[in-house]
Amino acid sequence: MTEEAKANMNYRLSGRELSELKAYGEVRWHAAGARLVEVGDRGVDCLVVLSGQLNIYAEEHGDLRRVGWLEPTQFSGDVSMITGQPSLVLARMEADGEVLHVPPDKMKRLLVENSHLSDVFVTTFIARRAWARANGRASVVLIGEALNQQAFAIRALLTRHGVPHLWVDAATDPQAEIILGRLGLSADDPPVLVTGTRSFLIKPTPLDVAHALGLDLLPDNACADVVVVGAGPGGLAAAVYAASEGLSVVALDADAPGGQASASSKIENYLGFPSGVSGADLADRARIQAQKFGARIATPATVKELTKTEGDYSLTLADGRHLRARAVVIATGADYQRLAIPDLERYEGSGVYYGATAMEAQLCRDARVAVVGAGNSAGQGAVYLSGVAREVNILYRRPDIRETMSEYLVRRLEETPNIILRPETEVTALNGDERRLRSLDIRTKAGPPEILDADFLFLFIGARPCTTWLDQTLACDAGGFLKTGGDIAPMELVRAGWSLDRMPAQYETSWPRVYAIGDVRSGSVKRVAASVGEGSTVVHHIHRALAETSAPTSVAVRNA
Repeated sequence: MTEEAKANMNYRLSGRELSELKAYGEVRWHAAGARLVEVGDRGVDCLVVLSGQLNIYAEEHGDLRRVGWLEPTQFSGDVSMITGQPSLVLARMEADGEVLHVPPDKMKRLLVENSHLSDVFVTTFIARRAWARANGRASVVLIGEALNQQAFAIRALLTRHGVPHLWVDAATDPQAEIILGRLGLSADDPPVLVTGTRSFLIKPTPLDVAHALGLDLLPDNACADVVVVGAGPGGLAAAVYAASEGLSVVALDADAPGGQASASSKIENYLGFPSGVSGADLADRARIQAQKFGARIATPATVKELTKTEGDYSLTLADGRHLRARAVVIATGADYQRLAIPDLERYEGSGVYYGATAMEAQLCRDARVAVVGAGNSAGQGAVYLSGVAREVNILYRRPDIRETMSEYLVRRLEETPNIILRPETEVTALNGDERRLRSLDIRTKAGPPEILDADFLFLFIGARPCTTWLDQTLACDAGGFLKTGGDIAPMELVRAGWSLDRMPAQYETSWPRVYAIGDVRSGSVKRVAASVGEGSTVVHHIHRALAETSAPTSVAVRNA
């Protein structure tokens, strides 16, 4: 850890900062031994030590271990203060003293009202969460086998939400048996998610995990000025700008914040990051930024239907919940295309993957890997995997990969000794056993069929727009991408029932106050920066459109 990161984690408030902060809280005296926060508590106060000492404990294999302490002028908390997720630690007074309690609602107000203190708290919270992830300090323990599909899905959810967790491989780590024994469980029970000393979930679904960890606390019949469907870069940008400008915002995603960008190991051409930034880090920071301004983010939450209701819009979720919105931003992006070969789903999560992040790279150490695709995502994934894999084979149908991939990436592929380019090649079959993938049947245009030994297959072969859930009167192009603004023909507006005197604004669909941004929009530039730009720009049009309507009668839901 760098000296700067250590300083951020252990920040000490100045006298002036303490004076400003006291306006948001209440000073209380606590005796030694008092437990001010328990592991798993939600909605906890931010604790500022004025005198005495506050010890911080984390659970490790069912036992409490001190991981730090707070002295006068230091404060408690990490990202869960902003996101509303359960506390990862226990806080107990070591010595008598006074503590300033800042409740969650006052902390939310402070983060918006006081720019300086906002920077202090957010920087410290992010540094502490990063430390917890890097050092495996967490109250959440996941026990399962690395190539088990259900275990992989849970790990992916925890990772993409930035939830620090300890992974215990049930097949190789002797600690798995010990932990399961303490909980009264057997070797047949994993995957098991341990969320407290005696709290656990057996074979949970991602939705079960989301509810248990507070990743989705959205109540039924909530109402907001803006509902953003899809929390990729564009959706998160819309949430950030709308919330920062005073609109109540709910953002939903069927998977986790970040969209396809979160699967990019390194984005090197994003403005302001000369050394590149991982898609996961970019998404994590954007999520925290949106929640800092009061946006409510719920994932995984799948929207099944969008309907017009009394001048507003109603969204129905897959679990039966309903939301009302004055405006809707559709940022659902596009879904990964899959190879039309047998047994593909059988190996998804146990050899077949759609993104190359640190979690997948851990599995590929010293292995032979195949990457299918000829776009920048495929190139970035191959370069990243080449750092851990013994051999990376890139398979693509085109004769020249330069037709679809940036030149700087092609040169990097050619200069990396353990990357093999295989043009005019396609996968025809997957071979493996009950547990994992072992090899691929491949076919080249000029040569005979052959078998490629590969334990892992990564697919970057494009995507289809996620628009099948929408009403058919919303205008789309031939590929199913949503039309917006001047691209919508007059007859398409008539068919959709457009009744306003004005024409659709930029990014507005054939339904008033329903917008499309990012990859789901017809004619969009498939770049992270372009999606972020559209997400920020659309808020200007939302403000103008909302001025034409009256406010909803329901109370808008903000982040709790």
